[in-house]
Amino acid sequence: MRSSGFRRACVALVAGSFVLIACGSSGDAADGKTRITVNCMPPKSAKVDRKFFEDDIAAFEKKNPDIDVVAHDAFPCQDPKTFDAKLAGGQMEDVFYTYFTDATHVVDVNQAADITSYVKDLKSYDTVQQQLRDIYTVDGKVYGVPRTGYSMGLIYNRKLFQKAGLDPDKPPATWDEVRAAAKRIAALGGGTVGYADYSAQNQGGWHFTAELYSQGGDVVSADGKKATVDTPEGKAVLQNLHDMRWTDNSMGSKQLLVINDVQQLMGSGKLGMYLSAPDNIPILVKEKGGTYTDLALAPMPGGKGTLIGGDGYMFNKKATPAQIKAGLKWLDFMFLTPGKGFLGDYARAKKNDAPVGLPEPRLFSGAADARDQQVKKANANVPVENYQAFLDGNQSLRMKIEPPQAQQIYSVLDSAVSAVLTKKDADIDKLLKDASGKIDSILARG
Repeated sequence: MRSSGFRRACVALVAGSFVLIACGSSGDAADGKTRITVNCMPPKSAKVDRKFFEDDIAAFEKKNPDIDVVAHDAFPCQDPKTFDAKLAGGQMEDVFYTYFTDATHVVDVNQAADITSYVKDLKSYDTVQQQLRDIYTVDGKVYGVPRTGYSMGLIYNRKLFQKAGLDPDKPPATWDEVRAAAKRIAALGGGTVGYADYSAQNQGGWHFTAELYSQGGDVVSADGKKATVDTPEGKAVLQNLHDMRWTDNSMGSKQLLVINDVQQLMGSGKLGMYLSAPDNIPILVKEKGGTYTDLALAPMPGGKGTLIGGDGYMFNKKATPAQIKAGLKWLDFMFLTPGKGFLGDYARAKKNDAPVGLPEPRLFSGAADARDQQVKKANANVPVENYQAFLDGNQSLRMKIEPPQAQQIYSVLDSAVSAVLTKKDADIDKLLKDASGKIDSILARG
């Protein structure tokens, strides 16, 4: 799943019906140019991001007069309700957006072009973190290029920590410490909640997975064939949530929360901690009433692992060699040049009052990463010291991508998480046994 919104601070939803149209292009415009269709252009409601995107396409076309880029807007960039239908109908753009968890599926249904022989000409490709490149490599062949990556951490309210007598510069490093801190914060009263978690719309299953990784566990076996949630690590996740909810009363009485509910709580100053990626922070400030000064980020408690996710672009299997080459040039210009492009032009972002200095996304490695971080630091307009613990702690964590068939599995795990948060007498052993059987069935169906 994506952690939050479209880009730095855009979370406006676009409603309306979806009409399938032919999105691919013939590749050769009447004027002899190579035409490519691309998606994930910000909607008109996201005025600043939309202008940045359009300006960058215009600059790219000026630099590459032989390429014509036709962009399609969308928010969210990928709608799970229509994604598979577009795939099956062969109606994806020439260069189309995907979550990390889509890569293998798109290849399995034979809708992705093999770009292995083309990426060698993409100068920036080798600068991208290897673990992110690997996500779009299936059976030794390259089918896509990463655009962003995120990892989960613990967002916390420094002001509430101080009020509760906790040191905001020493955030909880274990789940026992999270529990203890949550109890002290909830004791402040006035509707204050120590720790909140999602438990509906597949989001509870997503967070269960992140919490399981932090305990050193996994959702499925290494071969992807069997569930591995009915384990001591899985029980520890549910037991901890149950005890915070019912023994400590540190999670509040309202449950079945989703991301917007929790963000509202945090932005209002009534929540001590919740799990998220760094991209939640600008949303909390821009839309929920929070402040950059109060919000800080720590690594995942437990010290053993964290869930990573992100997105990238793949190529329509019908794309011509010329379109693939043009599409790679466009990706290089838009997203893969440190300190420049749609996501990396930090000076432009700062000038337009977008937050600069958040610890992620962190796409590059080596010298490219150093360059990107240098430009980001020079234009930072948020308190970067509030995120140092997250950056330092992530160095020792095992980075793990979401499981296969993630959304179906999250739906199953939602039931287990919601049960322990809404039923004091929930049978954790039975919940995990039942979930394990259902996940086994999902994996067997492929």
